[in-house]
Amino acid sequence: MKVMVLEDDAEIGAWVRDGLTRAGHTVDWVTDGKDALIAATTRDFDVLVLDRMVPGLDGLSVLKSIRAAKVQTPALFLTALSDIDDRVEGLQSGADDYLSKPFALTELEARVAVLGRRGSPTPETEVTKLVAGDVTLDLLKQTCQRQGQEIDLNGKEFRLLEALIRAKGRIQTRNMLLEKVWDMNFDPTTSVVETHMSRLRAKIERPFGDTIIRTIRGAGYVIETA
Repeated sequence: MKVMVLEDDAEIGAWVRDGLTRAGHTVDWVTDGKDALIAATTRDFDVLVLDRMVPGLDGLSVLKSIRAAKVQTPALFLTALSDIDDRVEGLQSGADDYLSKPFALTELEARVAVLGRRGSPTPETEVTKLVAGDVTLDLLKQTCQRQGQEIDLNGKEFRLLEALIRAKGRIQTRNMLLEKVWDMNFDPTTSVVETHMSRLRAKIERPFGDTIIRTIRGAGYVIETA
C-alpha cells in the first residue's frame, strides 16, 4: 500500500517510515502540514498517518481540509494528544482511527493494514466503470462513451482519461501522469503528456463544443465534470 506519514519529529518519522517500508508499504514522509494537505489532495494514497502538532498547518486542520475536498482516504491520528476529548475531536474531524504516543510499531503496522483493507474494494464491489458527468469509461471493455456516443481512444488516451477521472476534482501533475500512464519518472524534455492530452481533448471535447479537462498553469490538469 501507499502510505503518507505526517510527522515533524525526525527520529519518530524515520522510525515509522522504515518500519512501514519493511512491512511492504511505500511511504511518503512529510514534516509540514501544508505539504501534507497538498500531497493528500493531489496524490493517491491508501492510508494517511497524521500527527496533530506539526508546523505549517496542524494535523486536525489538515484532515478537515482533506475531507472538505471530498478525499476519503482512511486516516489515522498518531499523536501525543491522548485525552478522551482529543480522541473524540480527532474522530469527529474525519479520522478512522487514533493511536496515542508512545506506541508500539507493530500495533501501528496492524492498524495501517486494517485501514488499508477497509479502503480497498472487495471483488464484489470492484469498480468496472468510471463516470464523470456525461463521460463513461468501461474498464473491462476498454471503451469510452460521452452522451451515449462511443469515442475511439487509443490505449494511452484511455489511461490518461482514466487517471483524470479516478482523481476527479484533484489536480494531476504532469509527473503524476507520466508515472501512471507511461510508467516514467520525471523527464523535463518529454512532451508526451501534452501531446496525448491535446489528442484526447480533440476527441472528448471538440465534437461536443465544451471543455471538461482544465489546465492549471504551472500545476497540471483536472477534470471538471461533476
